[in-house]
Amino acid sequence: MNYKIERTLKKSKNVIIIVAVLWVLLSIVLVSPITVSIVEATENGIFDFGNFIEQMFSRITNIGYNLGKIFTSEYIGVFWKTEGYFSMLLLICAAIGFVKSMPKNEYTDIEHGSSDWATGEQYEVLDKKKGILLAENHYLPVDKRGNTNVLVVGRFRFW
Repeated sequence: MNYKIERTLKKSKNVIIIVAVLWVLLSIVLVSPITVSIVEATENGIFDFGNFIEQMFSRITNIGYNLGKIFTSEYIGVFWKTEGYFSMLLLICAAIGFVKSMPKNEYTDIEHGSSDWATGEQYEVLDKKKGILLAENHYLPVDKRGNTNVLVVGRFRFW
């Protein structure tokens, strides 16, 4: 199970960075106007959805105004609550993507025909520089004495 997590993390480093940058940008562009609109649409403890929609469309283009407002005492609590909900939603989506990108088995993404998975006796017989090509970086030397028999597993077709 550990190989799945290691390979998934290795394969999705760039995606993790993109998700982090996206989280910051959407927090500035989306969460801050929602926060300002929620606070301004709530009068006497009653939320007015029509007023919220009006405020949302007028505040979405004023990023500087929103950033100045959300760190005041009236808005900061609502901002952190909205940011928490947004972060949980983004983490759930990232976790689903992480699970879906896990390899199905240990041999996923290993090239067929490579000898990267082999260990042991191959290093005593094979050469990394010259000879008859068996796989990438693995050659059967032609000047070696002794038993150089090789079992090749796979298909060979003539067209």
